[in-house]
Amino acid sequence: MTSISLRVEFGGGLELLFGNEKKHKITLPAQAPANHHTKNDPQNGDTKAADMDFLIHWLRDHLLKERAELFMENKTVRPGILVLINDTDWELEGEGEYQLKDDDEIVFISTLHGG
Repeated sequence: MTSISLRVEFGGGLELLFGNEKKHKITLPAQAPANHHTKNDPQNGDTKAADMDFLIHWLRDHLLKERAELFMENKTVRPGILVLINDTDWELEGEGEYQLKDDDEIVFISTLHGG
């Protein structure tokens, strides 16, 4: 398999950072640069299976419309963002090391509210 199809959803206000679109269908390469930085060409270096770390960086580089600091901090999602992989907390799935599979559903929900 050379690519992976995913469903990605944003909620709790995060959708505002992604063009006010809650649901996205995306296709990623099955192999990603070993350093997770999507701007590098995986043909010119070490690769590994696409994982959540790669997805987070890909979302920042390709779908995020504004204010990356509200989505990412220290190369991962900010504290206060709940991440679900197929309806399971990503902490139970290995967080950033979870290897993405075709047809996975990834949900990002902000648990922080203003007021």
